[in-house]
Amino acid sequence: MKLIEVITHPDHIETVQHIGDEHGVVDQWHVSSPDEERRVMRLLVDDNYRQAVMDELQNQLGRYETTRIVVLPVEVTLPTVEIDEEEKEKEKRRSSSATREELYESVSKNAELDSNFMLLVFLSTIVAAIGLIENNVAVVVGAMVIAPLLGPNIALALAATLGDTPLIWKSLLTNLAGLSLALGLSFIIGLLLPIDINSYELISRTDVGIDSIVLALASGAAAVLSLTTGLSSVLVGVMVAVAILPPTATLGLMLGSGQINLAFGAALLLAVNVVCVNLAAKIVFLVRGLKPRTWLEKRKAKQSIATSMIFWIISLLILLVAIYFRGLFQAQ
Repeated sequence: MKLIEVITHPDHIETVQHIGDEHGVVDQWHVSSPDEERRVMRLLVDDNYRQAVMDELQNQLGRYETTRIVVLPVEVTLPTVEIDEEEKEKEKRRSSSATREELYESVSKNAELDSNFMLLVFLSTIVAAIGLIENNVAVVVGAMVIAPLLGPNIALALAATLGDTPLIWKSLLTNLAGLSLALGLSFIIGLLLPIDINSYELISRTDVGIDSIVLALASGAAAVLSLTTGLSSVLVGVMVAVAILPPTATLGLMLGSGQINLAFGAALLLAVNVVCVNLAAKIVFLVRGLKPRTWLEKRKAKQSIATSMIFWIISLLILLVAIYFRGLFQAQ
């Protein structure tokens, strides 16, 4: 349940009240304001109807510059709102507990290419490289958690689902910048430090199979599911399960130490993780019913979804072929 606060011209208050009545909000009330040009209306909205209310408010009032819509969290409300069995069934069938706008705000922040993002990549790459070289699983897991590379991939999937071209390019740029920094830094470390290729943590990131694909697909789906249902704490587990940084660091370390065959295995694992996370995230966004609001945006999104789905599926098929032939080569 959330509190939607609508700040708008006094003439539009009746429109807001009508929207609240039409969509069965739990409660609504008018807040007095010293500003004569704008008034405040608050709607207490159940999760079942929040997206519908947000869409209708934007359709009716979005063109007015004096209107602002603010979504506020609600910890508890008394008396407790009882939901009958029919409403509970609707809630179970609901596409998402978070609205499109809430998801966009949360996910797009992770695609920001700034000094904090690059510093986190820099530090996590050093931690991961040391953990891999010293065969220290605790250090590697720590690097997985602090590495911010999963965020831009989820943002890329969301952008393609909504047909948001600016966010697509921003996510791609952030992805490339982060991966380039991690790869370059780990390559330098591989040149400077001795690498023990018998290290389990290191060698395990050069082995890729069908199980790696299944794990990456499941983890990517879990990441988006945790976001759409509001259980963002699950993302920590996902970061550990399908971390992008360790195979990137392994690739750089192996290239730096001249282990080309092992570097190819790490590159395959990295590609599998990136492709599967994006593919699974996009599928879950679609299954959860995430789509743009306006007709024109929906048309753009349809084209974007088709193009990106074809790209990721073809990429996955190419990776499957590469994994198969690598397995044959190693068996000889």
